[in-house]
Amino acid sequence: MFKKLSGGVLLAACVFMQTVSAQLPDFTDMVKTNGIAVVNISTTQKETKPAQETPKEPQIPEGVPPEMEELFKHFFNNPNGGGDGGGAEQQSLGSGFVISQDGFILTNHHVVKDADEIIVKFSDRRELLAKLIGSDARTDVALLKVDAHDLPTVSIGDPNQLQVGEWVLAIGSPFGFEQSVTAGIVSAKGRSLPGGNYVPFIQTDVAINPGNSGGPLFNMDGKVIGINSQIYSRTGGFMGLSFAIPMDVVMNVVEQIKTKGKASHGWLGVQIQDVTRELAESFGMQKPQGALVSKVIPGSPAEQAQLKIGDIIIEFNGQPIDHSGDLPPMVGMTPINEKATLKIIRQGETKTLDFKIGLLPEQVDKMAEVKPESKPDNKLGIKAIDLTKEQRESMQLASGGVLVQDVGIGPALDAGVQRGDIILRIQNQTINNAAEFSKVVKALPIGKSIAVLIQRQGSPAFLALKIAK
Repeated sequence: MFKKLSGGVLLAACVFMQTVSAQLPDFTDMVKTNGIAVVNISTTQKETKPAQETPKEPQIPEGVPPEMEELFKHFFNNPNGGGDGGGAEQQSLGSGFVISQDGFILTNHHVVKDADEIIVKFSDRRELLAKLIGSDARTDVALLKVDAHDLPTVSIGDPNQLQVGEWVLAIGSPFGFEQSVTAGIVSAKGRSLPGGNYVPFIQTDVAINPGNSGGPLFNMDGKVIGINSQIYSRTGGFMGLSFAIPMDVVMNVVEQIKTKGKASHGWLGVQIQDVTRELAESFGMQKPQGALVSKVIPGSPAEQAQLKIGDIIIEFNGQPIDHSGDLPPMVGMTPINEKATLKIIRQGETKTLDFKIGLLPEQVDKMAEVKPESKPDNKLGIKAIDLTKEQRESMQLASGGVLVQDVGIGPALDAGVQRGDIILRIQNQTINNAAEFSKVVKALPIGKSIAVLIQRQGSPAFLALKIAK
């Protein structure tokens, strides 16, 4: 009886394993077809630092919280996982893939950045020098060209058809191991990452490591739907979070590079942030949604459209904006000078604004230096003083705002207000000087969420605070 039962259990287990195996995808044909179009990219550049100097850690973008500081490290530092830092040249390694028979190749901008020589190695062991046709740091896309004909190519797919949970496959050269194949599923779409505001990243759990950067991400139809670009890692290696640039973004950049020599990005001219539950309450909203405008840049399309600080953008050209990170990629991919429409919420009312997309410029802001003096003496726990003329000029503030000189225990500290912040507005009231600040603070309600607009290191942001009963 026991033996029969054991045999039955064993048979059931075998049937279960066969069923599971039948449901798992087979990537062998896809790899045979597409692997020959995936290349290894190595670069060299002249050494500018002393031989014994330890390579510096990547700089963390401003505004990234401490717990996210290990996020999104680029991969090309050292393909062999070590080194003595010496030699006359630095070498880096990445991946790429052929998109045309006459030699156009795609990879990441950071793989070939500052390279003096770019060498492309094919699966048949041929090595060719590549010319950099153009690259775009904002999307991390680079277009190369080799002198060759009849090259094997990949097919480009539509990332908009990609579904969360769908199987995907990567081919690349992690740590220099060429033609390595890894697979996983799509974890999420439309991810907004620090330093990557113009890319709605595809998140996967495909094993990506240093050297995979610039390689293709395939869907189950064998078409490339993304370029593997970034990872989340506390160790420098794979931790289950990989991010790829969608191919619609990539091909938009490629077309611009081919026709104009460089990529341009659409510009609205605002700084935005997510609407938290507390901020939604302070603005009288039923639920958090949209992109909250914390700054309107003078002379920008946003100013011409009469967009105002405190407006909440909930649609762009009819497309809903659920999170603030949804907006920049939409604007960035819209052609320059094209007409666009915003739907906003302003003080509880829904409005529609029309404007023309501008060309994204470079922006540089500075912060004020603060010297601690006396302790706070109001119910927010803030000591605020007037800004000097020099401070206003350094921070490009025409008027308004007070400088937070000290923050004590109280609602402001709980909300995240820091020394050196510039308070610009409190609950839709512009703060022009310290006297106005004191007057507004005295009249604030108890037990209600209050929106406070600050500027920190040149970047404005809304904070929600509540004065305890």
